[in-house]
Amino acid sequence: MTENNEILTAQTPEEVSVPPVSDVIEYSDEEAAMIIEAVLFAAGYPVSYSKLGQVLHMTEGKVKSLVKNMAEEYGEESSRGIMLLPLPDSAQLCTKECYSSQIKEALGIKRGGNLSASSLEVLATVAYNQPVTRAYVDTIRGVDSAYAINSLTEKGLIEACGRLDAPGRPMLYRTTDDFLRCFGLSSLDELPDVISEMPSSDESGDAEAAAEASSEN
Repeated sequence: MTENNEILTAQTPEEVSVPPVSDVIEYSDEEAAMIIEAVLFAAGYPVSYSKLGQVLHMTEGKVKSLVKNMAEEYGEESSRGIMLLPLPDSAQLCTKECYSSQIKEALGIKRGGNLSASSLEVLATVAYNQPVTRAYVDTIRGVDSAYAINSLTEKGLIEACGRLDAPGRPMLYRTTDDFLRCFGLSSLDELPDVISEMPSSDESGDAEAAAEASSEN
């Protein structure tokens, strides 16, 4: 009986030996870069840094650093027809805009899904002033913007992000990561500086003087 009891005791779950866990693979930066490239190419859509970090057994910070370095190799001056776009929380491989007409011709794309002028006005207003309410956009444009805002929301270029703490609590809107991706931007900091494109005070004065002289004639 003693021997049998000892055998049973030896086979209890607490004492069953557990096989050692396999060692985690450590990739070099070069290997990790190739894996990132392969994953992004196969995905065809933005892949989060957290997901890439799980695959590579790296922190998000490390993955972001690798992607940033890789993006420089895919820059506008590179000989590639694609670019690596780092987004705030993800990254994506996409084609360069300068080849859009050839891509459309090769794939038989008749329409490029271009935004209307009114949608572009609304999108620019949101991008440079976000978060904004529809009433604010209407005031800037001088016309009702409900249709354009709904259209941009459906396209995923802008999104609701809360409500303004004011009477009626109107909805606030901001741009999305899809907006950055579609316009080839890594962050809102890369938006063109609209102030630099405005005429200087001297230029404005000259223009006003010219206009007055023209009206007198």
